[in-house]
Amino acid sequence: MKKFYFLSSCSTCKRILNHLALDSSFELQDIKKKPINAEDLEQLKALAGSYEALFSKHAKLYKQLGLKDKPLKEEDYRDYILEHYTFLKRPVLVVRSQVFIGNSSRVINSASTALLNEK
Repeated sequence: MKKFYFLSSCSTCKRILNHLALDSSFELQDIKKKPINAEDLEQLKALAGSYEALFSKHAKLYKQLGLKDKPLKEEDYRDYILEHYTFLKRPVLVVRSQVFIGNSSRVINSASTALLNEK
């Protein structure tokens, strides 16, 4: 699978998408227009190791719902991600069997290296 999950209204996602210069073999999915489904989330979890790794604790809803004060289980992370797109940490890049989650420079540099190795 070669896929990029992002939010088109997010300037950071747009900057990273431009930086990575993904070729046409990648599927781009704007998670606001087409929310992630359970099957895709399950595949991401298999690559990432947990739903928590895919969960954004920076989402406004995370604070509004008081989730930082609640003990969340893996199934809770899954359910919240499926419930609202803002709970998926972004962007998420899948390059075959590798997943790159978030926007840190370390993650983006690793993703760039993986893309170079694809060519």
